[in-house]
Order: sequence, then structure tokens, then C-alpha cells
Amino acid sequence: MDRSTDILEIIATRKSAGEPFALATVVRTVAATAAKAGAKAVILPDGTISEGWIGGGCARAAVLKAAKDALADGRSRLVSVQPPDLLADQGVEAGDEQEGIRFAKNMCPSQGTMDIFVEPVLPRPQVIICGSSPVAVAVADLAKRTGFAVTACAPAAEQTAFNEVNRRIEGYALPVEEGGARYVVVSTQGRGDEAALLAALAVDADYVAFVGSRKKADALRAALAQRGVSADRLAKLKAPAGLDLGAITPDEIAISILAEIVAVRRSKVSRSAAL
Repeated sequence: MDRSTDILEIIATRKSAGEPFALATVVRTVAATAAKAGAKAVILPDGTISEGWIGGGCARAAVLKAAKDALADGRSRLVSVQPPDLLADQGVEAGDEQEGIRFAKNMCPSQGTMDIFVEPVLPRPQVIICGSSPVAVAVADLAKRTGFAVTACAPAAEQTAFNEVNRRIEGYALPVEEGGARYVVVSTQGRGDEAALLAALAVDADYVAFVGSRKKADALRAALAQRGVSADRLAKLKAPAGLDLGAITPDEIAISILAEIVAVRRSKVSRSAAL
């Protein structure tokens, strides 16, 4: 088995495990370069290259910076490492970006050019649904069609309410730490409201929402505060869930909730890209 097959298997393993990483691939070389077209490297969020190789220090710093940025905003980059005279001929400097290409300076004696494509490989964002109400089922169906991984959290007797989902958790024992973005929707309809909210507010999530009236949500906040939930955690609870679309039916409410989740998700990506 050659090295290219090895790294492809490693990539597949990391991807199936839901581990975030960036994949750097040399797509073009000109003149003498240490790495050749097709060379790949797996770059972890902490900036280490766990597998593969794309050359020495000539390209390393620029590629690691691109990998960090790609993992932050979910967007791919093309890095062109060129000797100073070629950059000057094009009227660009190291760090400039033009037409989707980020330029970097090659100060190595080889004076070659390398183009490296850096793409983020991120876990699918999750929609975690607590409860089995008609709204919960509608959110699960719509979230799956929208490209989210769906987790159904409900007592065993209520799990049959859901059709095909990516994961099932009996009860509301949510994993505290997981890779990727998480969006939690609590739609328990009076059956285990506090238990579900306690679990939802105990994890780090990009969005936690409660399906119910504002009056009921306020009463639950007060009860949770008495049980020791911090004000910071309670402030993260969005209630009522969803954008104000005038929704009435379970399907309409699910649309308003998914629309709000998409808005939260995309605004986070936009903020990361602006940094």
C-alpha cells in the first residue's frame, strides 16, 4: 500500500469520526520544489500536521495560516507560494488575496512555485431535538432535508414518533463535548420540560431554543434558576423558538425554527470570515 492510499484511509477515518481538520493538497508546482503535485497533508485545529507532507518551511507557515482560517469560517483557500521576484512581477505582496488566491513568499533556495488547495473538513452541524411533540418531529424531518445531522432525544417509548434520524438518545443525557456546531431545540410539550432544558443548557451549543409560550418559558427560567442554573446559561435560551413568521401549524413552526438556526449558523460564519 503506497503513502497516498495510507493518507486517504486516515482522512476517511477522521471524517467518519467527526473530527475537524483541514486537508492541504499541492495542486501545481513550477521549477524545483520539495513537494510535487498530489502531495497531501492533514492539518489539525491546533496547527499541527498529523499526517502527510507538503514540503518544508517554504510553504508551511502560509499553509498552516490558511488551514486555521479555513477551519474558522468553513471556506476553502488556494495558496500560491512564489519567489519574491514573481510576486513583484504580478504587483502583489505576501499576504495579498486576489481572485480567490492568497499569495505567500518563497524564501527557500529552490525559488520554485507551489499552489496548495486548503479545504476544511468539518463535522456536519447537528440539530438536537429534545422531546417528541409534533413540532419536534417536523423539525427533525426538515433539519435532515436541510443537511443537518439529526439527534432525537426522548424517552424510549416516544422514540417511535421519529422516522429515520442520525442518532437516538433515550432521555435527555446529551454529550457535554462534541465536535462541530450544535443547535438544540426543546419541544417536550410539558413532558419533561425542566429535565430537557437542564440538559440542553448544560452543554456548549450555538443555539438553544424552547418551543412554548413566553409566559411558560419565563416560569421555567425561574424554576431552573432555583435549581442552580447560572444567569449566563439562562440568557442563552431563546424562547419562543423560531423567527416571528406568524407560524401556526407544526410544519410552519418547524420552518421558523430552521430559518432561525440557519440565520445563527450563517452569521457565525460571516463573523469568523471578517476577523
